[in-house]
Amino acid sequence: MGFEREDNASFARGGGESGAMTVSAAMALAKGALESLTVTIVGEVSEVSVKAGYKAAYFTVKDSSAALPCMMWNNRYRAAGIQLAVGQLVQMTGRFTLYAAKGRMNFDVFSVALAGEGDLRLRVANIARKLQAEGLMDPARKRAIPEMPERIGLVTSPRSAAVHDVLRTLRRRFPVANVLVAGVPVEGVNAPAGIIEGLRAVVRQGAQVVLVVRGGGSFEDLMPFNDEALARAIAACPVPVVTGIGHEVDTSIADMVSDMRASTPTAAAEAVSPSRESLDALFAARSESLRNSSGNMVGQLRARLATIADRPVFSDPMQLFAGDAQALDIASERMARALPNIIVRNRQALEADKARLAVAGPNLLGRFDNQMRSGAARLHDLSPIAVLGRGYSITRTQEGAIVRSVEQAPVGSGIEVSVSDGVLQCEVTRQIGAEHER
Repeated sequence: MGFEREDNASFARGGGESGAMTVSAAMALAKGALESLTVTIVGEVSEVSVKAGYKAAYFTVKDSSAALPCMMWNNRYRAAGIQLAVGQLVQMTGRFTLYAAKGRMNFDVFSVALAGEGDLRLRVANIARKLQAEGLMDPARKRAIPEMPERIGLVTSPRSAAVHDVLRTLRRRFPVANVLVAGVPVEGVNAPAGIIEGLRAVVRQGAQVVLVVRGGGSFEDLMPFNDEALARAIAACPVPVVTGIGHEVDTSIADMVSDMRASTPTAAAEAVSPSRESLDALFAARSESLRNSSGNMVGQLRARLATIADRPVFSDPMQLFAGDAQALDIASERMARALPNIIVRNRQALEADKARLAVAGPNLLGRFDNQMRSGAARLHDLSPIAVLGRGYSITRTQEGAIVRSVEQAPVGSGIEVSVSDGVLQCEVTRQIGAEHER
């Protein structure tokens, strides 16, 4: 027994006479070797177990010939920003670790991201959530498509089958429409900017609705239509935008923010153009409605005319003036009765005024006669004619101004001298001033 105990102790230390190791030592050796390596692995998720009570997320990745159980602590999983699901292709970085008690190996994941198309879909999903939160996908903001647009914008590749499908459909269904084509790239890194410029170009040319279309392709081929700048340009477009991108199963962010999403380019063309059959039905319905409306209106007007024609004024025109004529007769009769009385009253008043004037007149005239005589005498005294009669004269220049100074009548000038019985025309031959007399 003692030998066996010594033997067992030797094995526990990692070796013995044969150099063999214990299970614990071997697992410890493997654990140390594996955990010293950090590797990056790509694989497809085949199982996922993420539960609220767990401290970690557990999942399995596989390829065509192997499977690997993985675990990722919750803080790391939340930081990765993805929701693992079966079928996803993921790229993860971590290290192998052994759980010695159960002899199980796990891959301790430090970081994980979707690989290939999975990563693209994650980015698209994040953009979609962002734009949806801003309300760009809200059905309430989407506008109605014009029933019969006269100018239709078409933004697509000029060499694609989609452009021919759209033009052929519009020519068949609504040939009167004017189609404005903006040829742009629909694949590659420059495609979103080209599509945005195409949108602006057809709008500047007067498009009433814009079609943004392209044929089918892989998810990577359709990535330009998941561009955030393009999505915002479609949402901000001043006219409605109809998208027809890829096949019916394909849905891009451009489809989500457009005013209408069609399953294919041909369906997009049909969405903005009425069919000939629907136009025929529309015109027939409008014609019938117009005919009924006209008939109803004519009937109403005929009934109204008959009602008006039955009015008394049209059967007896004098009814129109009967009231005024009666009022005129009454007024004439009142005036005939009132005028004689007014004349008599006015004559009596005039006779009374005449009598009062006859009594008061001599007294008034006597007083005014004395004032008139006094005024006449004063006017006679001040009259220039009276002054002339007393031997004075008035001298005027030829312009009619009264001469008050010798300076006004220079030698050689003509003057007029007014006397009591006429006017003398004279010429000044000499001036004698007052100083000469002194």
